[in-house]
Amino acid sequence: MADNTKQLTDEQKTILNEFREKVSDCQLVDSSDAFLLKWLIARNYKVDLADKMLRQSLEWRRLNRVNDILETWTPPEVIEKYYSIGQCGYDKFGCPLWISAQGPIDIRGIMQSSTKKDLTRFMIYIMEKNALNMRQNPERCATQNICVVADMENLSMWQMAYRPVNDVRNEMLRIYEANYPENLRRIFIINAPKLFIVIYNMMRPFMHQVTIDKICVYGFDKEEWTAALLKDIDADQLPAHYGGTMTDPETGDPKCPHKFNMGGPVPRSYYVSNSKPVPKEGMLNLEIGSGSKKQLEFDVASITSVLRWEFMTEGGDIEFRIYHVTISEKEEIIEVVPVSRIESHLVMEEGEIICDYTGKYVVEFENGFSFFRSKKVHYHIEVNPAIC
Repeated sequence: MADNTKQLTDEQKTILNEFREKVSDCQLVDSSDAFLLKWLIARNYKVDLADKMLRQSLEWRRLNRVNDILETWTPPEVIEKYYSIGQCGYDKFGCPLWISAQGPIDIRGIMQSSTKKDLTRFMIYIMEKNALNMRQNPERCATQNICVVADMENLSMWQMAYRPVNDVRNEMLRIYEANYPENLRRIFIINAPKLFIVIYNMMRPFMHQVTIDKICVYGFDKEEWTAALLKDIDADQLPAHYGGTMTDPETGDPKCPHKFNMGGPVPRSYYVSNSKPVPKEGMLNLEIGSGSKKQLEFDVASITSVLRWEFMTEGGDIEFRIYHVTISEKEEIIEVVPVSRIESHLVMEEGEIICDYTGKYVVEFENGFSFFRSKKVHYHIEVNPAIC
């Protein structure tokens, strides 16, 4: 591993030695200079603040049994098989390269087959697996940082607005910032749709500016993002699907399934909940007759307000959509969450969006596809103040 202390000033070296002495009573999974420097950098070389941060993290590790997670915990099969993530190689700086194809992930299927706790623990498991790899391969891993390629192609509003996933994402950002400081060298977000701003705005309040500065976002111009990737990553370390030369050694598949999976629909055989959802206390309800629909109107006073919903149905699935009505000489409807049939009779539906407009938002439940059966919707919908 590269000697990071060579780039330190004499004052920073003195601070590092002081910090090492201050935490000498701690049982650390890694006592290298590179590891200790992460905590100092995260707290601007303030020894007392870095000491507090590290000790809080050690307590978090103890309470959550993180130190032995690789030996004592096995990820649910559905997450390992259908959550797209894996290490493909290394970048030019010696950082492990991880790739995740977010678009094809059937995140609703995963959440109906496991729990938010399982998915959060899986992310911690991946972080610990990567940390162990770097400790065991000091010559190959020149730094204690990682490089990530997140492919957003085919990422839908339904994936981004699904609240259980947003909950996991926000929780993981909190865990990451508090317990894995300075772990990221660069993240390339490619094939990012315009709707990505929704998910990114949700993440930013939980992120430090240093982390935000390491994020590079690219749209669908493959030539542009391929050039950016190859500037930091040798072609033989990058799947051919992403502009490199790596292919599956047996099949020649350019997506390299031997390194990481590409997600896909989760078979219903994995679903763990066969019981019907139960209305939560305080939920309101609507009766929607066969062939009919009902709308609920909400006034949004400021942009970046958050519209949240959760609902379940009795009698079968329901069509759900959200749209904004513009205020002008002629009313115009702007689709916000496109119509989709939701199996809310099987699992509670949850979601949220950040509002890009002020004015009237309409939440619509439609039972037009059902000729004989009426549906009962139990719901809770609210508009929360704008994100600062």
